[in-house]
Amino acid sequence: MTKVSASVLEGFAPNFKVFSLPYIFRSDEHKFTFFESDLGLELLRSPKEFWLRGLCYYDAGSRSFYTINKPILSPDDLTGLKIRTQESPTSVKLVNSLGGSATPISWGELYTALQQGVVDGAENNPPSFYLSRHYEVCKYYSLNEHTSVPDVLLISTIIWDDLSGEEQKWLEDAAMESYDYQKKLWQKATVEALEKVKEAGVEIYYPDKELFAEKAESLLLEFSNQPEVWELIQKIDEIQ
Repeated sequence: MTKVSASVLEGFAPNFKVFSLPYIFRSDEHKFTFFESDLGLELLRSPKEFWLRGLCYYDAGSRSFYTINKPILSPDDLTGLKIRTQESPTSVKLVNSLGGSATPISWGELYTALQQGVVDGAENNPPSFYLSRHYEVCKYYSLNEHTSVPDVLLISTIIWDDLSGEEQKWLEDAAMESYDYQKKLWQKATVEALEKVKEAGVEIYYPDKELFAEKAESLLLEFSNQPEVWELIQKIDEIQ
């Protein structure tokens, strides 16, 4: 068993790229409703042709921009800035569509890249921003919350198929219990992280998300020629 970011899966399970698309969820409540829905469970099972079975999602918050020299209050503020992204094609396209210059760099090298000015900023959730100590370099955190990419708990289908029906149910029940518990822990960690970075001198901004959503709409429309992904986008939007 292992836990990975859903963005890692998009390279071979294309439908997972929906999580790297901008503003796919209207709110945390919308996101959690999807995670717990039949549609969400169907997506969890989709990597089975690669011998993987998803057991549950784990909340990983929402990703927002943090920068060295100025806050990002609108997409125009990204113009000319090199922004570190995950090594995910969709994440790269997103930052570029918003007007920044996406620069994939490994997580372990990012602190030094920020210090040396290789990039002007990055994007991540509050706990990651705090635990990475990137707040020591980046003093502006703009909570535009452009994506909500969850983690996924995976098990090998080879192991899964060796389990009895009862054992499979035990594992699924335990996974869902851990999902509920982790969700509460994450919410607490987010509040604490924002308090800590404020104490360290970081200025936190709450820009108008609509400005970013409108700018990135063209990226969503690119997927209209990928029927499975486009249908999934529409179904997620229909969830109440």
